[in-house]
Amino acid sequence: MSASCSGNCDSCGESCSSRSPESLLAPANKLSNIKHVIAVVSGKGGVGKSTVTSMMAVAMNKLGYKTAILDADITGPSIPQAFGLHEPAVGSDDGILPAVTKDGIKIMSINLLLPKETDPVVWRGPVVAGAVKQFWTDVCWGDVDYMFVDLPPGTGDVPLTVFQSLPINGVILVTSPQSLVSMIVSKAVNMAKMMDVPVYGFVENYSYFRCPDCGKTVEIFGKSKLSEIALEYSLPVLARLPIDPDTARLCDEGKMEQVSLDGVMPAAELIAKAK
Repeated sequence: MSASCSGNCDSCGESCSSRSPESLLAPANKLSNIKHVIAVVSGKGGVGKSTVTSMMAVAMNKLGYKTAILDADITGPSIPQAFGLHEPAVGSDDGILPAVTKDGIKIMSINLLLPKETDPVVWRGPVVAGAVKQFWTDVCWGDVDYMFVDLPPGTGDVPLTVFQSLPINGVILVTSPQSLVSMIVSKAVNMAKMMDVPVYGFVENYSYFRCPDCGKTVEIFGKSKLSEIALEYSLPVLARLPIDPDTARLCDEGKMEQVSLDGVMPAAELIAKAK
């Protein structure tokens, strides 16, 4: 800092140790009052991240909190289908209005803005990231206690945009039992640490299958390695979810709010206590 420094970094072009780093956080819509933002991430696709996102939102809603889902998976949106939402979103002078499920969960997804649900989104990374940012700045979310952000897999443009632009309170990491998937999830853990975002813990999907006839439990994808990774990073395993045909069926039928929440309810209660 020079002797002539006024203390106002906005009007100064000098680079010095006293300069505060510029915040990249985007302002929320003026009609939004969102208390907690939780990102749901995975190192790779196909581990049921959108299902976990939906179940966590429903679980929080059952606990009496106002919940919302920002579907940041622009090129592979699935959240509206899971909740049976097919009507296009509408707007007002103040911004876009989110769709609302039967139980009151607010949702915004690119599929609610496309002329046809089956239209592909063929955009380059910066455009995709910009759309996700607009879901935060241009959507009138209203009062929300917990917003869950369903991120695309990996550590690319969209996760980086979300971590930098949204006030993320914590991250839930979704994985499955295979060693390869667990290894890739470690990359997601390290990204969260690099971005200085707290990690609530892991949710392991497809952990086992319980035979409906004899009740025997079978680890179809092999023995889980998640406990070792959780120990390495000193993070808890929030839930281990089974392969459940009923969950898959209800999701396909757009009835996610009827899915059994036994597996995720302890995780929801834990996060609710971590205010």
